[in-house]
Amino acid sequence: MLSSFINRGRRPFDSLTEQEILALAISSEEDDGRIYQSYARWLRDDYPDTAKMFDEMAEEEAQHRDWLIELHREKFGETIPLIRREHVKGFYDRKPDWLVKPYGVDEVRRQAAEMEEQACRFYAAAARKTSDAGIRKLLGDLARAEAGHIGTAMHAQKEHVPQSVEEAERAAEHRNFVLTYVQPGLAGLMDGSVSTLAPIFATAFATENTWTTFLVGIAASVGAGISMGFTEVASDDGVISGRGSPIKRGLTTGIMTALGGLGHALPYLIPHFWTATSIAMVVVFVELWAIAFIQNRYMETPWGKAIFQVVLGGALVFAAGVAIGGG
Repeated sequence: MLSSFINRGRRPFDSLTEQEILALAISSEEDDGRIYQSYARWLRDDYPDTAKMFDEMAEEEAQHRDWLIELHREKFGETIPLIRREHVKGFYDRKPDWLVKPYGVDEVRRQAAEMEEQACRFYAAAARKTSDAGIRKLLGDLARAEAGHIGTAMHAQKEHVPQSVEEAERAAEHRNFVLTYVQPGLAGLMDGSVSTLAPIFATAFATENTWTTFLVGIAASVGAGISMGFTEVASDDGVISGRGSPIKRGLTTGIMTALGGLGHALPYLIPHFWTATSIAMVVVFVELWAIAFIQNRYMETPWGKAIFQVVLGGALVFAAGVAIGGG
C-alpha cells in the first residue's frame, strides 16, 4: 500500500510533451554518465580493462547528452525543464552507487547491462511517441546506441564468467519471471502478512472472540489485496521499466496480499480461542520465514538483511497488535 504514496504526484510517461521527453533524456544521460565514472574509478586498480570500458561508456553518455541539449536548444530554446526519473510514473530507477559496489565486479557489469537495456527501451518508446522528424531520428539513433552498450557490457561479463547463448537466454527469461511475478508477489505477500498482523491480533486479544477476529481478518486481507492490486496496476504500465503486463502484476500482487493476511485469519474459524491463536502464531512464523527465503532466493537479498527486514519487522507489528488488544 505504500507504493500508492510513493507514486503520488508522478507524471504518466504518455503525458510528457516532446520538450519534457528531451529534458528527461538529458537528465538521465547525465546521471548514467556519473554512475559509469564511479564504476570506472572503483574498478581501475583491479579490473583496468573493465574500467576503461566504463570510461568510454561515460564519454558516450556525455556525447549523447550534448546531442540532446543541442536538439533542445534548436527546437525549444535555452531553458531546459527540470524533470528527472523520479518525476515519471513507472520510469526505471537507478541504484545508488554504494548499493552496487559491495557486490563486486560481476554485479557492476550486470547492473550496467540492465541500465543500458532500460535506456534502450526508453528511447524506443519515446521515439514512437514523438511526431517531430528530427527528435524522432535522434531518439531512434540513441536507442540503437544503447542497444550496442548492452552488448558491450554483456561481452565484458562473459569474458569474466563465460556463458553460452542458451544460458544467457535462460537468465533473461528468469529475470522477466522475477519482474512480472516474483517481485510483485513478494511485495503483496509482505504487505498482506505484515500489515494485517496488528488488526487481527489486536482484535483477537481485545475480544477473545474467534468469529469476530476471523471477520476482521477477512476484511483486512481482502481490502489490502484489492488496494495493492489496483496500486500495482496504476503505478507502472511496464512500457519503460520492462516489468511486464500491469494486469498480470496487479493480479499477482492482489492475490498474494490477500493470501498473506488470510493465512493467519483462517485459524480463527476454530472456536477455541487459544487453539486458534496458537495456530495463527505458528502460521505467522512460517509466513515471515517464507518471505525471507523468497527474498534470498529470487531477489538475492543476503540472509541477514532479509531476516532483519521481514522477521524482526513482522515481530514488532505482531507485538504492537497484542499490546494494543491486550491493553
